[in-house]
Amino acid sequence: MTADGGAWVLGVDSGGSGVRFALGRAEEGSPAEVLASDEPVRTGPAGIDAGHLLGHLVPAAMELLARTGADRVAAVAVGAAGMASLGDDLRAKLPAALAGALNVRRLALAADGVTAYAGALGQRPGAVVAAGTGMIALGTDLTRWRRADGWGHLLGDCGGGAWIGRAGLEAAMRAHDGRRGGSAALRARAEALFGPAAELPGLLYPRTDRPAVLASFAPEVAHCAASDPVAASILREAARNIAESAAAVCPEAGPDGGDSAHGTTGESVSECEVALTGGLFHIGDALLVPVRQELAALAPHARTVPAAGDPLAGALLIASALAREELRLPHHPRMLWVTTERDG
Repeated sequence: MTADGGAWVLGVDSGGSGVRFALGRAEEGSPAEVLASDEPVRTGPAGIDAGHLLGHLVPAAMELLARTGADRVAAVAVGAAGMASLGDDLRAKLPAALAGALNVRRLALAADGVTAYAGALGQRPGAVVAAGTGMIALGTDLTRWRRADGWGHLLGDCGGGAWIGRAGLEAAMRAHDGRRGGSAALRARAEALFGPAAELPGLLYPRTDRPAVLASFAPEVAHCAASDPVAASILREAARNIAESAAAVCPEAGPDGGDSAHGTTGESVSECEVALTGGLFHIGDALLVPVRQELAALAPHARTVPAAGDPLAGALLIASALAREELRLPHHPRMLWVTTERDG
């Protein structure tokens, strides 16, 4: 296959709330037809279930081909939550399965942080913070990926929605007990949402969706922050954690514009663009202002920019670049795995 900007390509965004698909032309800026399923792909002993994903992907691709009148798909890019650590089944089975079902010859499997990066910044150097229930930062100088956090709510995701919500609920419980660091305002909001404070552990601990439940309290912390110093301090600490992760992955400007700290020879970087993406930042200035302040202190060469698009747009961009033989983002066995070995 040769580079083909007129080919049709498929982007897939698989996450905890379902799967989305976009089919469009490989030319930059082309409109796409979108289809969504609210059934998440299962995860089993082998990781992300390749058979279950294919059960979503192939029918969706056929429907999108019928809608657009396209004859075939030239390239597919799948972005999935957990791909880095749980993607072995997909890497083993998807190339042959998609070649057989859709005659696809080019496939990229990406961590959801990579598709978030591509959607936000495209194929230029910089950094992206993706924050929702969790939080991960990813950066590149187009030579290699640098990652910070994204380790889940028990080991990390510091500054993410679950982290903020847990801190807010802890302050509510401190107020209930009469301990220092408590917040009467947060206690009132917690009891309005969940019932009496003393019953909160029994409601929360048995839940399998604890991170999402914790994250649901993050907007309440933001709402209280304007008048409650405890809530404001929680958001300030969240901003510090987010900024630390962003600063850790920013390409560093060296004397020649390269990444001097790590000895790479990536694209010249005079400043690091940092895109903030994900639902957590819908909280607004209560979080965004301290994030920008903390980032300016930690990484003076960093500059926050709006995210151009979401992870589905990023998956479509990767598929389009793959079809055109113009994929510049760094290949990586777990972050961005690419196969074209079945090209004929």
